[in-house]
Amino acid sequence: MNTASLQTKLAQYDEFFAISHSFSVNITAINDDVDFDQFMARIPMPFKLATEMSSIDQSALRSIQNLGNSAAQLVSFLNQQSQKIDLLISYILSQQDNEQHRYEGLAFGGGGIKFTTRNAFNIGQLLELKVFLLEHNCAIYCYGEVLEAEVNDQQTIHKIIFHFIREEDRETLVRASLHEQSKQLQKLAKLRNQDKEI
Repeated sequence: MNTASLQTKLAQYDEFFAISHSFSVNITAINDDVDFDQFMARIPMPFKLATEMSSIDQSALRSIQNLGNSAAQLVSFLNQQSQKIDLLISYILSQQDNEQHRYEGLAFGGGGIKFTTRNAFNIGQLLELKVFLLEHNCAIYCYGEVLEAEVNDQQTIHKIIFHFIREEDRETLVRASLHEQSKQLQKLAKLRNQDKEI
């Protein structure tokens, strides 16, 4: 990868908001040339299911909320049903998490992820990624490319740009990153209020 190409890809990574957050990611190096159609054919069914469920929930709740006040109880009921399905999907997705290929994720967003390992992957290396954000009922299967590998205290922090990712999966990651940011800001505000009370 030449310097101009690397700079372009780093700019693409930075186009999306990324949030610092700990999560699990399964990573396997890809050594063969793969096109987008082959990538799509390789997506495991549980990951397809998870994304479809999330998209259906989002569109259904939006349409019901437009009904007004009378829809509040219906929305509440549907949210409870959705939570049951989310629990089931989370369990199915957890079966895809292979401990042998598990690494610690440090940040995620619509452009890519950061994770840490003991051994460095090569810059430009293509990787199969299974990103697990189970507390957000989110798991994404995609391919990423190594942009940076920075050694830090016997660990290597990798910055990965998404090479192949379905648009609906990117949207799911963007929503999850914004939701996580909201949670972190609420936690920070609560801590500030506690400090003021002391």
